[in-house]
Amino acid sequence: MPQDMKTPSSTDTLKAVPSPSQTDLHIGIDVGSTTVKLAILNDAHEVVYSVYQRHHADVRATIVEVLQGAAEQYGDQIMTIAITGSGGLLLAQWLNLDFVQEVIASKTAVETFIPKTDVAIELGGEDAKIIYFDHGIEQRMNGTCAGGTGAFIDQMATLLNTDATGLNELAKSHTTIYPIASRCGVFAKTDVQPLLNEGAKKEDIAASIFQSVVTQTISGLACGRPIRGYVAFLGGPLQYLDQLRERFYETLELDEEHRIVPEDAHLFVARGCAIAGITSEHVHPESLNDVLERLRGLGDMQGSEVVRLPPLFADAAEYEEFKQRHASECVPRGDLASYRGTAYLGIDAGSTTFKAVLIGQDGSILWSIT
Repeated sequence: MPQDMKTPSSTDTLKAVPSPSQTDLHIGIDVGSTTVKLAILNDAHEVVYSVYQRHHADVRATIVEVLQGAAEQYGDQIMTIAITGSGGLLLAQWLNLDFVQEVIASKTAVETFIPKTDVAIELGGEDAKIIYFDHGIEQRMNGTCAGGTGAFIDQMATLLNTDATGLNELAKSHTTIYPIASRCGVFAKTDVQPLLNEGAKKEDIAASIFQSVVTQTISGLACGRPIRGYVAFLGGPLQYLDQLRERFYETLELDEEHRIVPEDAHLFVARGCAIAGITSEHVHPESLNDVLERLRGLGDMQGSEVVRLPPLFADAAEYEEFKQRHASECVPRGDLASYRGTAYLGIDAGSTTFKAVLIGQDGSILWSIT
């Protein structure tokens, strides 16, 4: 026997890594711009465990929390693991996991679970996609602007002093649709704020906001190409906001037969990622506990790759000096109760806030509200 070869021992056999086809579980992690989605599939491509959670810009901590929850049940089991999403590429590199482009993951899921689909529309936190499956496959995705996506809906909901779910409830009672721009949140505010100032019903504004998202998606991505046949609606906003779907149905003139809304539309990309990971030659099955161990050690690695600016203040004394200097330059305040004389009231009705101030003849502030 040559010197560079040896007979495998029992220990070597136990450490052998199985191929993707020899594992029973497959995990897909979708790290989006606002949420983290995780789906564990069995060999029948059924979801046995899933998570959908906002990360509030703290991706690493959220990933740790999500994986810890999954590891409580599946930590020691060997499975294929792949990552997708706009926030997943760097994480996949750090963890040495396979990365699947999100449009490919979405395409894989659609072809696997709803193959009769002609067009798939997917809205995420800051991205939007349309995939045409008729006469070949054509994929279209928005660029760097988040207009007409989940983040846009959240921003508009704030103007109505509610959240996306509240916006959806308001839209159920609408009677009128107003034209609202959705290409940019700033443009949309210039349309919404005057409607609020003029006393338009919040129910009508809410439905109009959803309509603007529909218009932006169709005009910005379809660009004149018809959306017809069996249309699938994917992504968190379209999963949870039925009034947003209704605006799509009406605009596209879709009957019930041609509307496809999977029960787990918000997990579709994660499911597609898991399936794509099974056939990838770069995937090496391992346990979630191993991934978690590497993930917890990323702190030093992340810090070493960030070029940090010098602090604004070198020490506490410098900060105190700054506060004293700025505190000396302030508008004098007067007592409204004891003031006698002419006063002047100014009102600023802005795009997001309402400000009013009352000043005396000497310019002192007598009263203010924001």
